[in-house]
Amino acid sequence: MDKAPKVLLGVTGSIAAYKAADLVRLMQKKGWDVWVVMTTCASQYIGPLTFRALTDHPVPLGSYAEQDPDTYTHLGLSEDADAMVVAPCSAQTLARLANGFADDVLSCTALSLAAPLIVAPAMNTRMWENAATKANVARLKERGVTIIDPGVGELACGSTGAGRLCELEEIVAAVEKAIAGG
Repeated sequence: MDKAPKVLLGVTGSIAAYKAADLVRLMQKKGWDVWVVMTTCASQYIGPLTFRALTDHPVPLGSYAEQDPDTYTHLGLSEDADAMVVAPCSAQTLARLANGFADDVLSCTALSLAAPLIVAPAMNTRMWENAATKANVARLKERGVTIIDPGVGELACGSTGAGRLCELEEIVAAVEKAIAGG
């Protein structure tokens, strides 16, 4: 029997982080082996125990100072991954990915990844439309990273505009395409 595709899900500090639990379920319904890695800020919105319960895998979180002493967690995660998606991706993580920072488990995992990387940003409209964010998105696209533009609508802060996490089915479709090699 063929091995299930291994999909890494990076969850960052955005109010949309709560949607990542549903995203795990949608990806699992595709038969994918989902592994979650989180930023410290993401854990302020949803806990790693939720993802551990859903995936039956350990959930690396934050910096290496916050981890068990295994300094190679990122290499083990990325080594045999078929794709990685960061959803929701905060402006902070978007900037880290665009500039090659490797200061936490999530960014180290993305930097060591040989598989396709998909990023689904979620942030306030003013942050999404900022020139620095636009430059970071352009830099990632130049490197072949798939960016799924955020949706337009009411945001958690009460304003309306671009910035909300895109529909989860759109993320699943992008991952499916990446796994298929397209």
